[in-house]
Amino acid sequence: MNTLELLKDDFKLFLQALWNQLDLPNPTRAQYAIADYLQHGPKRLQIQAFRGVGKSWITGAFVLWTLFKDNEKKIMIISASKERADNMSIFLQKLIMETPWLKHMQPQDDSARWSRISFDIKCPPHQAPSVKSVGITGQLTGSRADLMILDDIEVPGNSMTEFMREKLLQLCTEAESILTPKSDSRIMYLGTPQTTFTIYRKLAERNYKPFVWPARYPRKVSQYEGLLAPQLVEDIDEGAESWGVTDPDRFDNEDLVEREASMGRSNFMLQFMLDTSLSDAEKFPLKCSDLVITSVNPSTAPESVVWCSDPQNVIKDLPTVGLPGDYFYSPMQLQGTWDSYQETICSIDPSGRGSDETAAAYISQRNGFLYLHEMRAYKDGYSDNTLLDILKGCKKYGVTKLVIETNFGDGIVAELFRKHLQQTQQLIDIEEVRANVRKEDRIIDTLEPVLNQHRLIVNRSVIEWDFKSNPDAAPEERLLYMLFYQMSRMCREKGAIRHDDRLDCLSQGVKYFTDALAISAQEAVKERKREEWNDMLQAFMDDPQCETNHIVLGMNLAQKRQARGSSKNSLPTWV
Repeated sequence: MNTLELLKDDFKLFLQALWNQLDLPNPTRAQYAIADYLQHGPKRLQIQAFRGVGKSWITGAFVLWTLFKDNEKKIMIISASKERADNMSIFLQKLIMETPWLKHMQPQDDSARWSRISFDIKCPPHQAPSVKSVGITGQLTGSRADLMILDDIEVPGNSMTEFMREKLLQLCTEAESILTPKSDSRIMYLGTPQTTFTIYRKLAERNYKPFVWPARYPRKVSQYEGLLAPQLVEDIDEGAESWGVTDPDRFDNEDLVEREASMGRSNFMLQFMLDTSLSDAEKFPLKCSDLVITSVNPSTAPESVVWCSDPQNVIKDLPTVGLPGDYFYSPMQLQGTWDSYQETICSIDPSGRGSDETAAAYISQRNGFLYLHEMRAYKDGYSDNTLLDILKGCKKYGVTKLVIETNFGDGIVAELFRKHLQQTQQLIDIEEVRANVRKEDRIIDTLEPVLNQHRLIVNRSVIEWDFKSNPDAAPEERLLYMLFYQMSRMCREKGAIRHDDRLDCLSQGVKYFTDALAISAQEAVKERKREEWNDMLQAFMDDPQCETNHIVLGMNLAQKRQARGSSKNSLPTWV
């Protein structure tokens, strides 16, 4: 077998020969592993490797090797931007022109295409070019290809929000309609995931098998969900040292330590370890697991609620739309005596007619714990029916104050509420608030401390209503309006979520109670017991028989005082 036949038979030999032609060192172990996966991997695959390993260069070489073997192959290169895709195309053209044993692939007359957008090699005439480069948002329809390379299509600029990622994933599905129906046609994705919710994870669920090669052997293999490169799995089975360097010829230990120090740990874990768990924990601080979920009484609450993340407390019969691994928890204990709420408000976030919602949240407070009774949302702006329905809820929960955002309508909504309050003869105070901080920062700064202290108790019925709301909309649209979907996807980036009306409404109500959250539940319990003790001592001095009867009947302080009447000499009402 001559040299050219050997090069056609083994891509790793072709890669080594091309690297020598470019005066580059021999390929490293990681590069050979990637080359092997490109040649022998499945029809649909992904390659995720640390920054600087040379994924794009190796894949460019693979494109040339594919044409070197079969000059009739049609290949499409897709990147996040048209410029990046064109750069790959130019790189391949230069290699063909400057590599002696590839020059025979160059077309021999001017009739062939030879531009940065698309070019032909020496091959029979065909409608499609040998290589075509295009941006992910460019004109994909109408093209055909035997091999599709999608190189770094996910970048921070196009995957910042959930909506952007959904749009990007939709563009990726176009690749399937472009691929020719041949037995050896293939689709390959190269890139570094940005978050746990990267489109690469979704693609893995669609049978695009990933190959993950981090710069160090991971401390927790489980974080990679069985997707580590087979070579690294073998090393770990044979006793490879945790956090050791996987490819010392590319980056040695000292180099990686310096990069981690300069980049910061979270960026290093993202770019070099392909582990996004840390970055996502910091990026999305509002978690469903920090809520306390139970049935909330409309008029009374316990003195203290104890949260615990024990697996026994996981609520399995409620739909969870949070992030992967995020669950709802029931309280471990409801402590102390039950008594009336200290205050109940209705927080209202008005909006006009359209895609946004007018949202209302009914929130009560006792001993620094906040109780969300109910959430309501309306699509008809601030019509009379909407305002009257909100006031019906106020009557149901004994609301004493309406907290209304005035950014929308410049206070007109508050005036409309005053009119309806007079007509319904409800004595409810109105407080107008105006937001002057960016929405994403304001919501996180308000809710994160409350959730971290597990001070927000949510009625089970809120979750059930939230999941069933907007039943006529498409599933992907319904999700965007759900309160707990909005909460779990909120981050400090502008436009983090498409709709945030329900979350903003809840945040506004919680912010109203900020001062109340300084109350210590334990101190409130101590104060109540002290007051009951002093009252009992005084009652035994005034009327021991009466106080003894009250204790036997198990009356609390309020019931005792009511039974005694307005004076010591009045007739008892407890009999």
